Amino acid sequence: MKQLQYFLPDEAATVAIGSGLADVVKKATIQQALVVYLNGDLGAGKTTLTRGFVRGMGHIGNVKSPTYTLVEPYELAKWRIFHFDLYRLADAEELEYMGIRDYFNHDCCCFIEWPEKGVGLLAKADLIIDMAYQDEQRIITLQAESLYGEQIITALAQIIAL
Repeated sequence: MKQLQYFLPDEAATVAIGSGLADVVKKATIQQALVVYLNGDLGAGKTTLTRGFVRGMGHIGNVKSPTYTLVEPYELAKWRIFHFDLYRLADAEELEYMGIRDYFNHDCCCFIEWPEKGVGLLAKADLIIDMAYQDEQRIITLQAESLYGEQIITALAQIIAL
C-alpha cells in the first residue's frame, strides 16, 4: 500500500495537509465515504489536521475537539463530516448505542481519533494517519488502506509540497 511522510514544522503545515486532503476529496469524480484513522499522542495535531480538512471542505466557523462529546458533526452542502475522539470511550459497545454504522454513508467523511477503542465496530479505514513528535515539530505518515486511500495519497503527493 502507498505511504506518504511529511515533516510538519508548525501548525500551519498541519492545517495545509488537512486542507490538501479536502481538495483531493472534493475533486474526486465519484462521491464516496472516507474513513480516516488518526493515531498520535495527546497534542500531536490530530484535531488540527481535522480542522484543516473541515475548513477545506467549506465549513466556516469553529472546529473543536470532540474530546467530551465523542463526535462533532459538520453538515455541508454535499458532505457530512464527523470527527470522533474515542479517547474517553469506556466500552466499544457505547458506539452501538449511538448508531455508529449510520456515520459511514457515501456522503460522510469520518476522522476517528483513538480508533483502537472502537475495534470491531468501526468501518475499515481508507487512510491511517500517524502523527509523532520530533522535538518541537511533528512527522506525519499517511498510509493507504484501500484503493480509494491509494488514490487520495497519489493526488495529495501532487499538490502538497512541504
